[in-house]
Amino acid sequence: MTLLSLRAGRLAVDLAPQAGGSIARFAVEGAGNDAGDLLRPASEAALGSGTGMDTACYPLVPYSNRIANGHLQFGAEVFQLARNWPGIRHPMHGDGWRHPWRVLDHERTRVELVYLHERGTAGVEWPFRYRARQSFVLEETGLTVGLSIENLEDRDVPAGLGLHPFFVRDADTELACRLAGVWHTDAEVLPLQRVPVPPEWDFSAPRRLDGLGLDHCFDGWDGEATITWPQRGLRLVLSATEAFRHLVIYVPDGQRHFCVEPVSHANGAVGRTRLAAGAKLGGEISFRLVQI
Repeated sequence: MTLLSLRAGRLAVDLAPQAGGSIARFAVEGAGNDAGDLLRPASEAALGSGTGMDTACYPLVPYSNRIANGHLQFGAEVFQLARNWPGIRHPMHGDGWRHPWRVLDHERTRVELVYLHERGTAGVEWPFRYRARQSFVLEETGLTVGLSIENLEDRDVPAGLGLHPFFVRDADTELACRLAGVWHTDAEVLPLQRVPVPPEWDFSAPRRLDGLGLDHCFDGWDGEATITWPQRGLRLVLSATEAFRHLVIYVPDGQRHFCVEPVSHANGAVGRTRLAAGAKLGGEISFRLVQI
């Protein structure tokens, strides 16, 4: 597995284009209490899988989260998709994380990747052609990721996108963000009903993550979230442009990571999106670091 390295000041990013166009590592290097990984680093086994699964961060194209039983309904049409995630019977997180991406450009502080998806075989992969692009620009203050999807069909198609970062989680890690609604889910994490954000999931003020056990999609996000590691004296400001106004928050019990995922649509709702022939959907997500 060939990794592409970006360096700016004390920040280091390693990318794995052949493993689903994923980020293998994002860290603060050097001495100091703030040094260390910001995202869960990918293991050799994860990179050797040739997919983005179990890496630090991977792209979500052409949809986010699960499609119940693989039944994709788009208007009057129904398409059947196969399972693509071990142990889960619902297709999940699209195609991009499962395939190699081609390197278009690589400099010391920037990389551009592309993934071309041809029309999938019925009952296997996504049935529409698209081109996805990722750009990574590293500065001394943080990382900016550009993500887009272009419809290559001569008709309207469903399409979405998002980013799936796994942040390092300490016992005192805090999250803050402003959200309007959340979807209750069933035992298989499929959405049931949207409700206003209840007090126990209110992140309008910074709060610790331990014990929350979340795996839910929220809407009404204003495009900014802050993650704080108090013992490290470090805060990360996650911001996203208009294309990303939903946020999936995943806080697994007993793990030392958590996810805050900017996405373009609600879980299970990609069939209700519409991207015109030849059109693009895209935006930017930035990770900015500040000392506290």
